[in-house]
Amino acid sequence: MFPTTLLTTLLLALSVAANPIVQVRDSRITLPLSRRVNTTSVHNLLQHDLNRVKAFKARAKAIQGGELTFDEEAIVNEPVDNQAVTYIATVGVGSPATSYQLIVDTGSSNTWVGSGRSYVRTSTSVQTSNRVAVTYGSGSFSGNEFTDTVTLGSLVIPRQSIGVATRSTGFEGTDGILGIGPVDLTLGTLSPATNSLIPTVTDNLFANGQINANEIGISFEPTNTVEIVNGELTWGGTDSSRFTGSINFTPRTSTSPSSLFWGINQSVRYGASTTILSSTAGIVDTDNNTGLLRLTTAQFANLQSLFFTTNGVTYELTANAQIWPRALNTAIGGNTNSVYLIVGDIGTPSGEGFDFVNGYAFLERFYSVFNSANGSVGFATTSFTRATTN
Repeated sequence: MFPTTLLTTLLLALSVAANPIVQVRDSRITLPLSRRVNTTSVHNLLQHDLNRVKAFKARAKAIQGGELTFDEEAIVNEPVDNQAVTYIATVGVGSPATSYQLIVDTGSSNTWVGSGRSYVRTSTSVQTSNRVAVTYGSGSFSGNEFTDTVTLGSLVIPRQSIGVATRSTGFEGTDGILGIGPVDLTLGTLSPATNSLIPTVTDNLFANGQINANEIGISFEPTNTVEIVNGELTWGGTDSSRFTGSINFTPRTSTSPSSLFWGINQSVRYGASTTILSSTAGIVDTDNNTGLLRLTTAQFANLQSLFFTTNGVTYELTANAQIWPRALNTAIGGNTNSVYLIVGDIGTPSGEGFDFVNGYAFLERFYSVFNSANGSVGFATTSFTRATTN
């Protein structure tokens, strides 16, 4: 039923130089997230995921000093659509703060604004000598690096490095990205300071003593509404009200190129005994969507669960969790009575160190934790793990 090449998609510049004196805040701070369905540009969702994975691999190759091929260099020029589902956080920049609607992205680490609402300079805005540019596969941005005050809920980060776009493509309807991936992904994004890392917002919150742990907890929930505030990002810990049972952690993989991202080792099984992937490396990414393969109602009735096993713990993705919410079929140009599968083949041969992506649909069923201190990723069941929302 599934090809062996399946990629599962369920789809420094800031120096905290003289460490400012800050007040140690609550051990964890939460920020609400809004789930938004893109109803204007989603007819080519599989191509979005194909290109995003290509961009991940090209980015890793560039960081590791490899020479990109012509095809890898051209990824940004491939025509793609925006993702079907985005999770948006309201982030303040400047003092007084201007609010920006930023995509929450664990697959990148630069935070930037300006794709929609223009950057507003205030007394805290300082332009550095660097240009900044990032390619995502789903789009790109380039512009200037600034340091500025960034506000995340009740947390205020002084002198955070941000990108201010002078050019961006692929991010219509949003103002930019809140990058919460590993800091190594920022290497090479600045010029001329190409060898400098840019501490992420999480890194700086921890360095400033504003959170007690260098980790993030993320809660997503399945829904059949086009836009709703139903997610939560927690800095410095986890929110026990958002998950059931225990959080089980798995170390980040050492297999390249997945090791540069929130990568883990995992095996995938369909039903009781059909192996899709033996233990192999891939990543956890909040920004991957779906291939939208159409099923008949009879096929859906016979659809079995997928089982993901990492570090000895197995997580069951039910049949309902594997499909696009049927109430939202028309929002993405689909047929009202159809069933669309959100598992697809991304077309990369297995064994290249990047064999799967556990995307937003997986994360809507399991609470996730990303720990920068010890390099681990955690999952826990939630009250939505076996929900029949879709």
